[in-house]
Amino acid sequence: QVQLVESGGGEVQPGGSLRLSCAASGIRFSTSAMGWYRQAPGKQREFVAHITSSGSSSYGDSVKGRFTISRDNDLNTVFLQMNSLQHEDTGVYYCCAQLTYWGHGTQVTVSS
Repeated sequence: QVQLVESGGGEVQPGGSLRLSCAASGIRFSTSAMGWYRQAPGKQREFVAHITSSGSSSYGDSVKGRFTISRDNDLNTVFLQMNSLQHEDTGVYYCCAQLTYWGHGTQVTVSS
């Protein structure tokens, strides 16, 4: 059974940082492409970042230069370092594996 468990969300002021984690089980993590998506209230789910099994990364335009995705294959975990957070980054952040499996999400709120 595939499980993706996100953690690290919370409330932060504009300009602050958060680091999200997603622990994976039930998949061959080292060969799996992983990604982060987010969904703001009343909006569609939006691509945030993606990392291939070899470590190549890509980002949505709205987060380029502020967010960094990384992975630790020994821990079966993918991370999302989020810096210079803005109000528009508020939403539920979801981890996905192979564009097939999804976690339940973690809430990120950027508020002054």
